[in-house]
Amino acid sequence: MPDDGAAPSVSRSGPGLRSVWRRKPIEPSDESRGLKRSLGLWQLTAIGLGAIIGAGIFTLAGAVAHTDAGPGVTISFLVAGIASACAALSYAEFGGMIPQAGSAYTYGYAVLGEAVGWFIGWDLLLEYTAIVAVVAISVSGYLSFLLESVGVHLPAWMLGAPGTGSGHKVDLFAMALCLLVAFLLTRGISSSARVETILVFVKVAIVVAVIVVGAFYITKSNYSPYLPFGIGGTITGAATVFFAVFGYDAMSTAAEESKEAQRNLPKAIVLSLAIAMVLYLLAATVLTGMQSYRDLDPTRAFAVAFDYVGLPGFAKVVAVGAIIGIFTVLFAFTLGASRVWFSMSRDGLLPGWFAQTNRNAVPHRPTWIIGVVAAAIAGFTPILDAAELTNIGILLAFIVVSGAVVVLRYRSPEVPRTFRLPWMPVVPIIGIGFSIYLITKLQPVTWLRFVVWFLIGVVVYAFYGYRHSHMSPDRPGDAPTSEVSDA
Repeated sequence: MPDDGAAPSVSRSGPGLRSVWRRKPIEPSDESRGLKRSLGLWQLTAIGLGAIIGAGIFTLAGAVAHTDAGPGVTISFLVAGIASACAALSYAEFGGMIPQAGSAYTYGYAVLGEAVGWFIGWDLLLEYTAIVAVVAISVSGYLSFLLESVGVHLPAWMLGAPGTGSGHKVDLFAMALCLLVAFLLTRGISSSARVETILVFVKVAIVVAVIVVGAFYITKSNYSPYLPFGIGGTITGAATVFFAVFGYDAMSTAAEESKEAQRNLPKAIVLSLAIAMVLYLLAATVLTGMQSYRDLDPTRAFAVAFDYVGLPGFAKVVAVGAIIGIFTVLFAFTLGASRVWFSMSRDGLLPGWFAQTNRNAVPHRPTWIIGVVAAAIAGFTPILDAAELTNIGILLAFIVVSGAVVVLRYRSPEVPRTFRLPWMPVVPIIGIGFSIYLITKLQPVTWLRFVVWFLIGVVVYAFYGYRHSHMSPDRPGDAPTSEVSDA
C-alpha cells in the first residue's frame, strides 16, 4: 500500500523507541466525532479576530513600547506579523487537509509522529492557558481604569498581582473573568460563537475609531528617538508581541466544529490575520504618536493616552472597547486549549475521561480545569512574565507545523489539498527561521519554566500516553470517549 500520509510511519507493534514515531491517520472526512459542526466562515473568522485582536493592541503595544521598543513597537509588530504570516499559510494548507480538532498537535502527530504530536500538544496546553491569563490581566487593568473614571475606587489588594503596584495582593477581576469564560463555553459552541461574533464586530469598530480619532492627536516629536532601545530592543519586543498575532492557531482547533471546514478554515485563517495586522500596525503607530513611550501605561495604554490628550470621554469608550475586545481573546484561547486537550484524550494520550462531552457537545472537564488554572496564573503573575511564558511554545509549534507542511508536500503530494501554500518551501522556511530567531530573544527564566513543563510532559507520556495511545497494540482498555456525561 503506498504511503498516502494516512498510514503510521511504523507498524503499531514497532519495537522499543521506534514506535514513538508512529503516525496517526490523516482523515480528511468532514464528519465530526463527538463535537457539533455549527461554525460558518464568518464565525470562524470572528473567532480568529477575537483571538488575534485584543491584548496585543490594548495592552502589549503600550507595555512593549514602554520597556523594549519605544515607537519602534510598530516594527516589532511587523516582524512578528511576517513570521506569523509564513506560519499561517502552513496552517491554512493543513486546515484544508485535516479538518480535525487539535491544530498543531494533530498536524504534528499525523506527519511527524506521536512523540512530536505529544510534545506540541502538551506545550500548547500550557501556552494557551497562559494566554488566557495574560488577556484576563489586560481586561482587569481597563476595568479598574473605567471604574476609577466614574469615581469608584476599589481596594488596592484586589487590583493586581504581587509586585505590580502598591498594596497589590491578587488580581481578582482577572481571576473572575477566566472562570466566567469557562462557564460560558460549557453552555455550547453555537451560542458562544454568536456572542463572540457580535463582540468582535464591536471591537473592530472601536479599534477603527481609535485609529481615526487618535491620528488627529499625533505629535511628531513623540517618534524621536524612534528606536530608543536599539534594533535589539525592537526584536525583543517582537518576541513578546508575537503572542498577539497568532490567534488563528486557536481558531484552527475548532475545525471539527466548523461547517465545510476544508473550504472555510483556510479562508478564515488568512482573512483573520490580514485584517488584524493592518489594524495592529496603524494602532501602534497612533499610540506612540499620541504620547511619549516613556509615559505610556503598561496595562491600559490607549485609555490613558486619550485621557492625556484631553479626551477623557473617549478614553472611557476605549476602556469599554478594550474590555469587550480582550474578552473575545479569552473565549478563543480557552476554546483552543480545551479542544487540544479533548483531541489528545480522544487519541488516548491523556485519559479518555477528559474527552467526554456534556449535553451541549462541549468537553466541559478540560474547559473548567483550564479556566481554574488560568485564573490562578492571572491572579498572581505580572503580565509580561505571563506573556513571555506563552511565546516559546507557540514559536515551537510554528516550527513544527511549518516543517511538517514541507515534509508532507514532498512525501505525499497526491493528498487532496483545498489550499496550497505558495512558494514552497521558501515560505515555511522563512517562518521557521523567524521563529527560531525570536525564540533566542526570550528571557532565560522563560526557558527554565518551559523546560520544567517539558520534563513533566516527558514523565506523563512515558508512564501513561505511550502505553494508552490508540496507536499502541498493547493499549489498556479505556472508557469510551464518545460518552456524554451528565455534567
